[in-house]
Amino acid sequence: MSFGIAIFFLEFGTFDVESMLDFNTHDLSEHVGTLVDSAMERDAVLLPPRAYLGASSLGEDCARRLQFQYFNTPKDAGRHFPGRVLRVFARGHRVEDWMADWLRLAGFDLRARNEYGEQYGFTAAEGRMRGHADGVIVAGPSGFRYPMLWENKAVGAKTFRELRKKRLAASRPVYATQVALYQAYLGLHEHPALFTAICADDMAIYAERVNFDRGLAQRASDRAVHILRACDTAELLPRISTTPTHQTCRYCPWQDRCWSLPH
Repeated sequence: MSFGIAIFFLEFGTFDVESMLDFNTHDLSEHVGTLVDSAMERDAVLLPPRAYLGASSLGEDCARRLQFQYFNTPKDAGRHFPGRVLRVFARGHRVEDWMADWLRLAGFDLRARNEYGEQYGFTAAEGRMRGHADGVIVAGPSGFRYPMLWENKAVGAKTFRELRKKRLAASRPVYATQVALYQAYLGLHEHPALFTAICADDMAIYAERVNFDRGLAQRASDRAVHILRACDTAELLPRISTTPTHQTCRYCPWQDRCWSLPH
């Protein structure tokens, strides 16, 4: 018996060797992960509901889903975002801050807040449609036209490859709609936006100039008006699909509720 163990016996008496071995070999990853995830899930429940249509979601396929979201309809049992997904969202916010710092380091005069200390954003339809942009770049290196909207995403390797191959509008229309709405409502339509994406796997950077798509912005704005009018008159808009096994439906947090309705 080593001197250290002998001292332990003298001070604390005997102990269960089997329990000690279990303590030394037990993998705490699952336990600690569960504690963190549970805390994040409890915290997420306390966040105030979003009582408006967001520019970040108006490019989604299903208008009925946006109605459920607008009314803050309770999600199906077990369909709330688990802690792991909440951690992915948190990572995206951190990556956005890092990218902003890197752009500033590279000489871009990037503003994340306006002169009033508020995040750049817009409201329309009496506040029932809103959007908050990542930032505005007012000056910087040559080869760009200022001021320009800046929007950033943290993405996985698959999405990163698709962005590089197809570019923003073709690969991620939801993001493209978001950018077009910000350019329109923030008056930043004269110059191309700077869209950046960080690959979460290896921190590679994707960057693209995004010309203002007036037609896309108008269609998204008209769609918001259409959805809001339907909400005002209690009209349930059509589903995106005729079967609940459609990919969009399978991952919808209101799948059960939606398909339990008569139409």
